[in-house]
Amino acid sequence: MDSEAFSEFKNSFSYGSRTDLNFKFFKGLTDEEAAVFIQNVFTKVVDAMDNGNWQPVAEHVIAGQTLSYNKPGSFAYDDAPFTQLPKPLRQLKLGLLTSSGHFVDGDDPRPFGEEHMTQAEAIRRISEFTRSEPTLSAIPIGVAARQLRVRHGGYDIRGATADPNVVLPLDHLQTLAAEGVIGELAENAYSFVGACAQTPLMKKSAPQWAEMIKQQGIEAMLLVPA
Repeated sequence: MDSEAFSEFKNSFSYGSRTDLNFKFFKGLTDEEAAVFIQNVFTKVVDAMDNGNWQPVAEHVIAGQTLSYNKPGSFAYDDAPFTQLPKPLRQLKLGLLTSSGHFVDGDDPRPFGEEHMTQAEAIRRISEFTRSEPTLSAIPIGVAARQLRVRHGGYDIRGATADPNVVLPLDHLQTLAAEGVIGELAENAYSFVGACAQTPLMKKSAPQWAEMIKQQGIEAMLLVPA
């Protein structure tokens, strides 16, 4: 195997030869930051082997992710539009939109015309996703969890597969609606793959989706990033 510079090793976790969606944040670290992170991982793993407490290892990984993802990105804005809710939450109709990549079994959005694309294939073709317009999937609010599918090349979907509510909180919203915290839920939730072409998303897809949402009488949307 050819020798490899540390920076190449570090960057290879982000859609490279060592793709690992939990550690793709390495690419956002400087070489020094990544080296310190790895050195401290070794120390914390040895400590955990001695005392059986693995929580510091998990906390260290989260700290590394925070360090990387808190840095300025390509899409950074100084402010954002704010719209006051038209009425209290307990009186309005609420919808859900997530960029998690969920869809209902039998209603595959068929990216690039390919049905039943695997998660591994989605990861391999992530650059194609980021150059393409998103496809919106409608998900009935009362759908059973066993009928849900998720595919997204930009994050590790194992948590979302085990419990869809981490990024598609249908159960939680239905509980809040039943308790009267929310006045009414929209008939469908919506999901798309957030790793898509951002300019078409903002200038074409989002305005079209917003108009569709208004036509359904939905007064507010819960937006859940993945």
